[in-house]
Amino acid sequence: MISHFLKLEWKQFTRSASFGKSIGVKILMGFFALYFILMFLGLGIGGFFMVKEQFPNQDPLVVVNSFLLFAITGDLIFRYLMQNLPIMNIKPLLVLPVKKNTIVHYVLVKSSFSFFNIMSLFFYIPFSLVLIKEGYVTEGVLGWLLLMLLLIQSANFLNFLINKNNVAFGALLVILLGGFLVQRYEIFNIAGFIGQGFDFIYHNPIYSFLGFILLAVLYQLNYKQLRNQVYLDQAVATKVKEANSSDLSWADKLGDVAPFIKNDLRLITRNKRTKSSFFILIIGLLYGLFFYPQAAYKDMAFMYVLVGIFSTGTFLINFGQFIPAWDSGYYNLLMSQNFKYERYLKSKFTLMTASIIILFLLGIPYVYFGWKILVVHFAAMIYNIGVNTHVILYGGSFNRKKINLDEKAAFNYQGTGAVQWLIGIPLMFVPMGLFGLINWLVSFEVAVIVLAGLGFIGVALHKKLMAAITKKYVASKYIMIHSFKQEN
Repeated sequence: MISHFLKLEWKQFTRSASFGKSIGVKILMGFFALYFILMFLGLGIGGFFMVKEQFPNQDPLVVVNSFLLFAITGDLIFRYLMQNLPIMNIKPLLVLPVKKNTIVHYVLVKSSFSFFNIMSLFFYIPFSLVLIKEGYVTEGVLGWLLLMLLLIQSANFLNFLINKNNVAFGALLVILLGGFLVQRYEIFNIAGFIGQGFDFIYHNPIYSFLGFILLAVLYQLNYKQLRNQVYLDQAVATKVKEANSSDLSWADKLGDVAPFIKNDLRLITRNKRTKSSFFILIIGLLYGLFFYPQAAYKDMAFMYVLVGIFSTGTFLINFGQFIPAWDSGYYNLLMSQNFKYERYLKSKFTLMTASIIILFLLGIPYVYFGWKILVVHFAAMIYNIGVNTHVILYGGSFNRKKINLDEKAAFNYQGTGAVQWLIGIPLMFVPMGLFGLINWLVSFEVAVIVLAGLGFIGVALHKKLMAAITKKYVASKYIMIHSFKQEN
């Protein structure tokens, strides 16, 4: 039966309407997967020696064990944001003589082979082999490795239990940040305390089998939860939610674009994919903290542009690149209404411009790292408003893929086509390269003036640019209507 399920999924995969269209995206994702595998493999092989070099007076295994609390918690947070339960189309099977228990077990076992589980193996297994080669007790290392493998699978099933629980996600963040602060300010050596538990497993490998108990409990909880949902009425039932009615009367002051802006704001606040984008907004706003505190980037002014474009344009990039696919579920209805298309696009422009200004204001504290950073961020804001908004709106006229708003945003490539990959070149790399070149050939001040000047030119030509963009959308109107009716 399991082999039959695999055959059905393979046929579903190869016969889907989007198989040929999305093959490029699949290949690209394969390269990303290969990159992460090689990175973890490198850490697994060289991690022992890097730790030994950094902490010459400490046992590398003890050091690694002391960081496992943060690694496991971080892994759970990463899974919460990125990982979805592998599913199969069970509706046709529910009317056939197929045991529901078999279906549930298949779905759960299938999740064990998730990339999130396999990726960690490329660190733990090579690291364990290096430990054995370096003279560590083989039984202890194998016991430690077994526990790590069981914890990986346990994290997999724990994620499915807490995946829709915001309280659990908040608790994970508190554990991660709280543990870091407690360790950072030496209130309590929590890393060492937890690490002692893993050290104990190394010295007493028989206790690694306790991981089987944890895994069995989590598997059983998942089994019961899914088993209760595998019924035909559950599969075909439509979930009805009462929409939250927010007071958006303030938007009426925006004139004829107000109805569209209200619609977008409701779309953003009511749907899973758009709501989960708020996490990406936070990452974008804090993006500079990955670079500015490091001395290596202090003299790389062109990096200021990259951070400035991204941090002020996070919403522009994440929301704008899928215009008008956000409305793909009702696009044909929308296009049957009597309104000027330019009003529709103007509302998107207004929303993106407002977000750029707000994100710039929230990023003003970056001046702590130097006035040049704030100046570049201001120029990047102007460039985003004058140039990138028009670029991304024009790119949207080539969108042909429908979006399911009920899925998460992170690592969700539904609706993603060649446009989304290519649009990053004019959005980010062109201004960064232009700024870097002028800064190198002339001066920093001139580079800032040119970057901001291009933005002001775009603002001055806004009406003409919008007219041209609108013309392109109108020309593609019926192609989009047809494309959005297709399932990806």
